[in-house]
Amino acid sequence: MSAFGGKADIGSFRLVCDVRNSPNPKISYFLCCQSGRPRRGKLMERRQFIRGFCSVVAWPRAAYAQQVSNPRRIGILGADPIVWSSWTVAFVTRLRELGWTTGETVDVDYRWAGGSSKRVSDFTAEFLRRNVDVIVTYGSALAVVQQVTTTIPIVLAVASDPGVGLVASLAQPGGNVTGMSVQQSQLIDKRLDLLREVVPHLRRLVIMANAGYAMPMLEAQEAKATAQALGLKAARLEIWGSEDIAPAFAAIRGKADALYVVSDPLIAANRTLITTLALSARLPTILSYGDYVEAGGLMSYGPNYANLFRQAADMVDKILRGTKPGDIPVEQPSKFELIINRNTAKALGLAVPPSLLAVAEVIQ
Repeated sequence: MSAFGGKADIGSFRLVCDVRNSPNPKISYFLCCQSGRPRRGKLMERRQFIRGFCSVVAWPRAAYAQQVSNPRRIGILGADPIVWSSWTVAFVTRLRELGWTTGETVDVDYRWAGGSSKRVSDFTAEFLRRNVDVIVTYGSALAVVQQVTTTIPIVLAVASDPGVGLVASLAQPGGNVTGMSVQQSQLIDKRLDLLREVVPHLRRLVIMANAGYAMPMLEAQEAKATAQALGLKAARLEIWGSEDIAPAFAAIRGKADALYVVSDPLIAANRTLITTLALSARLPTILSYGDYVEAGGLMSYGPNYANLFRQAADMVDKILRGTKPGDIPVEQPSKFELIINRNTAKALGLAVPPSLLAVAEVIQ
């Protein structure tokens, strides 16, 4: 008899077993009496067979128990737990679709840096001590993460443009990094076109960005150049911390017609303050994703971030199954969204063109 399916006669008993190829092997068996009493000469043979069979039954269960007791580890190093909450749900949901169950085959640890480089460094060191298999994070944190480790695989769920100094190339990232490329520089033209449709009197634009990170400042510089090419007067408004936001708005009061906000962890953590101060200063805002608009911003245009995190989960799955991150091409968004806060538009006295309302997700 094969231990993995079949049947054997032992004296007057028939043993039938079935081992199914699943993450939790089960063996079902039954003994069927074929005659009254087993012959004495066969008694020892039957006992030896059953003992051997039971050892076969125990082996797959022990192997499965070992597998469950040593789940793979994923460290998510995010910016803001509120902003990232729906995105991480999409990430974990996609992992489950790919066969990874949290608490069983995979453990996911969450840490929130809130725009602090020191926290990024400290949490990365903690992940290193915990022997995580992969770190999922955002682009502006990468430089700090790589100061701590250059060996743990890193997946950038959100990054403006990893091709600018973060990876060797989008097709062949190399090293220990791959992820998603939002390509913010390619979205600047579209955002400014949308802003001019909603704010026809736009002449002066201010671009707010976190001066503490290179990528937000690069986008701010590109946005300034693009605005100037469109004939607008444009200026950068640099902030270094939360305490700089209110004074920055005071400095531009009456000197701008609209505000372009470059997203990063510091900006995201202060989104409600920024949108509130912008509304108070009667400044229409163009932003990168819907959480800002829900917080009171005028409009946003950018990728569907839940989809980005689902794509990041696909990359993590490949890494956990043995693919090197440097061999996984950087991917780009597959869907973009225009979101408009109609109440904010009314408060600012702006009439949103029906053509935009027809294609936008409208928040009342």
